[in-house]
Amino acid sequence: MIDARTTFSIALRSLKANKMRSILTSLGIIIGVAAVIVMLSIGHGAQVSIQEQMKSMGSNLMIIRSGTSTSGGQRMGHGSQPSMKASDGDAIEKRIKGIRLAAPVLSDTGQIVYGNANWSTSITGTDNRYFEIKDWELAYGRFFSDADIKNAGKVAILGTTVVKELFGDVDPIGRTIRVKGLPFKVIGVTVSRGQTGSGHDQDDMVYIPLSTAQKKVTGIAFPDMVKMVMLQAVDAESTYSSEPEIRTLLRQRHNLGRYKEDDFVIRNLTQTMEIRQQSTKVMTILLGSIASISLLVGGIGIMNIMLVSVTERTREIGIRMAIGAKSWDIRLQFLTEALVLSLIGGLIGVIFGLIGTGLVSAFSSFNALVSPLYILLPFSFAGLVGLFFGFYPAYKASLLNPISALRYE
Repeated sequence: MIDARTTFSIALRSLKANKMRSILTSLGIIIGVAAVIVMLSIGHGAQVSIQEQMKSMGSNLMIIRSGTSTSGGQRMGHGSQPSMKASDGDAIEKRIKGIRLAAPVLSDTGQIVYGNANWSTSITGTDNRYFEIKDWELAYGRFFSDADIKNAGKVAILGTTVVKELFGDVDPIGRTIRVKGLPFKVIGVTVSRGQTGSGHDQDDMVYIPLSTAQKKVTGIAFPDMVKMVMLQAVDAESTYSSEPEIRTLLRQRHNLGRYKEDDFVIRNLTQTMEIRQQSTKVMTILLGSIASISLLVGGIGIMNIMLVSVTERTREIGIRMAIGAKSWDIRLQFLTEALVLSLIGGLIGVIFGLIGTGLVSAFSSFNALVSPLYILLPFSFAGLVGLFFGFYPAYKASLLNPISALRYE
């Protein structure tokens, strides 16, 4: 029986004798492996991007917005009916076991001025629970104090985009800005959070105490009114189980009859992000599966060429059998050639796949991320394809009759 080293050496020599044919045969494997790596890396990048968005938004989130209103026969959008109150959020936090925190939010837009610089941005009235829910930290400065919230203090926490536009490189802490014409002292700057998936700049914000926004900035008609309440559940499961309890509690607090529609809208952000993440996973599998078809096509090419090789080398097979080679030796020889051909193609495919992934990241805004698994998986599959499609030609070669093979011209 021929040892493995000799078998491998003969396989390489046979492939070198037909270099161009070997390259063309392995082309399907090269393309397939490269395509699988690029597609899986793109999908992985999308999943990581969604996870980062979820992290920047906070975990286990729900939002309750005011409902719709009707004016002159026209239905307005969500939030147009002043139905949600800050006290609703406090009641939910206190009475619903699955809810950890509830932060009231009253938002507006306006012009912010410092010296000769001005900037139009979003103004959010809230309390410190908002930052805790979103797991946001301050780059420097402090959060609102109890006195700021109780006494409607004119203090503000700025996002980094606002700091850049108004102050440049100047430290804003302790300086006075004008929010809709009113003077506010800057007490803190949030850590940069970047953009959301929809392109919203999370750093282009000014935060002021909720009481200040209600009494001095937004000019709301009802003293306790807010535009929404942001909730954080104790875990992801509680975002689903708590929703019916929240709905029942709010209907009671808003004195809604049995047949009256809700005057609020509950959105489960955890569910939304989970659906997006699941969709991305399915798309990654789909793209990887489509790319894997090239590997199967490459395997068929290997089988065809190996069958041709068996025919061309019939006399050689007969000579080897005549001097003592067994059927298994012949079978192993052709299987080794198929395996070497597919693995070389797989190795080249890995190189092209890494290059392709780098190009996707370099020339687009999308970040494709390579995982070692996404290299090992298609490379291993390429080897299995070579063995699978190389078995029939190898088996056919091992069944040749030595006498007939020696007479073959």
